[in-house]
Amino acid sequence: MNHTENKQTELRLVAWETTRRCHLKCQHCRGASRDMEYSGELSTEEGMKLIDSIASFAKPILILTGGEPMMRPDIFQLARYASDKEFRVVMAPCGQMITPETARKIKDSGIRRISISIDGATSVSHDKFRGVAGAFESTMEGLKNAIAEKIEFQINTTVTRSNLSEIDRIYELALKLGAVAFDIFMLVPTGRGSALKDQGLTAVEYEETLKKVYELQKISPIIVKCTCAPQFARIKAQDPGESSKHPGGGCLGGRGFVFVSHTGIVQPCGFLDVEAGNLRNDNFDFKKIYETSKIFQELRNVDCYHGKCGICEFRRICGGCRARAYAKDGDMLGEENLCRYFPARQENI
Repeated sequence: MNHTENKQTELRLVAWETTRRCHLKCQHCRGASRDMEYSGELSTEEGMKLIDSIASFAKPILILTGGEPMMRPDIFQLARYASDKEFRVVMAPCGQMITPETARKIKDSGIRRISISIDGATSVSHDKFRGVAGAFESTMEGLKNAIAEKIEFQINTTVTRSNLSEIDRIYELALKLGAVAFDIFMLVPTGRGSALKDQGLTAVEYEETLKKVYELQKISPIIVKCTCAPQFARIKAQDPGESSKHPGGGCLGGRGFVFVSHTGIVQPCGFLDVEAGNLRNDNFDFKKIYETSKIFQELRNVDCYHGKCGICEFRRICGGCRARAYAKDGDMLGEENLCRYFPARQENI
């Protein structure tokens, strides 16, 4: 196993869907979350078991996500517990529940950064995307409370054809607000987002957007990155001015990144809805699941990918989006349909 493969198997990020409950109705939501009670969610004690199990062999960044994680009454207790275990704990709230009081709780619980999603440069476009009138205004109010507590934050934006023209303005808003990072998520058509297939970027728009983001990344005073866009690593590697042999990025599903559902199902990522393990059935042995799961082992063997992804010279740093391949035809090892690059060995496909 080479250096790149070793680094890709090191557990670096765990996203825990602490609850699926949410008061928004976002068009792209992979979990199709609703404002209702969901049965079978991990209890406080089980959440601590999860944290302990991960801590026994790794100290990844722990992302507390949802749904709306702040709808979980023990969220700050769990954040404090993970922080005391020396995790770098971050959280992905919607923003509406960040009051002056809860902002102080975020700070006191050891949460190091929050991510706030802004999917439109105006209240009209953002509220339409989020499915609730007044979402933009309440998000800005919550963010103001977080800023008052000096909580580090980043802005996340999911790109569709409906807001592609607003990306520059959203970036400028992120700068104005004082964000430390701007993270552009490329749409994966799963969950409620499956209804947005006609809003997904074309392969040409996808490639041009990644190139534009890369140029912005090189000059931006804050961190600019792409998520669910493994080809971003290939674009960087194709730049003659890129000095790194291993530009990073690529599909992280099962290769450094793991998603844990609200009921304890372990998946490669939130968008790739395949079960690699079940914490309750596996006695909360996270290490065993991560190291021995057949799903994870298959994802790590990029030479077994199908179509052009399997022979592409950039497969070890990119690999294509496994969730998009799965959404396309149920084959998580298949070829991704949004990549415009043709490998040098394409005649062997």
